[in-house]
Amino acid sequence: MFFPKINVKIDPVRRWHRPDRHFFANGACQVLAFAFLERYPDLEFRARWIKPAARFSGNHIYVTDGINAFDYHGLTIEQRLLALAFRRGRRFFPGWDAALVDLPADVLISEQRSRQIEGLWLREPEQFLHDALPRARNFLDGFGDIRRRLTASASCTSRGAG
Repeated sequence: MFFPKINVKIDPVRRWHRPDRHFFANGACQVLAFAFLERYPDLEFRARWIKPAARFSGNHIYVTDGINAFDYHGLTIEQRLLALAFRRGRRFFPGWDAALVDLPADVLISEQRSRQIEGLWLREPEQFLHDALPRARNFLDGFGDIRRRLTASASCTSRGAG
């Protein structure tokens, strides 16, 4: 979750020309989540929506396997990602709260499907100034092979690892 100092979401050109982290933190997180699920279908991650409580803003979508999570920050522990999101939400909006909602992958790139879920309304990759999916794939490239990182992490913490 990222709260820009100025509202750039209404200007497609300014929105598109923001740095990648800002772009995928504020308005295109669903496209990055889809790119991750597309690249790593065997990792059993799923999309999860941080759905703000009524009268609050601060939506965010990331992917998780229930322990690990990935969003514009990169790979982290889900509890760490959530602690940061809730801390930031409450810093901007006292009393801010949210629920966690798992989402099917196809919802992430379909405005029509997303609108079938109460409170959700996502922009499709092609609804940005340019198609955001190639940009998400390129941004994801910068994090290296996440599959290998997760496997290496698991082997170091598994029983009998020396």
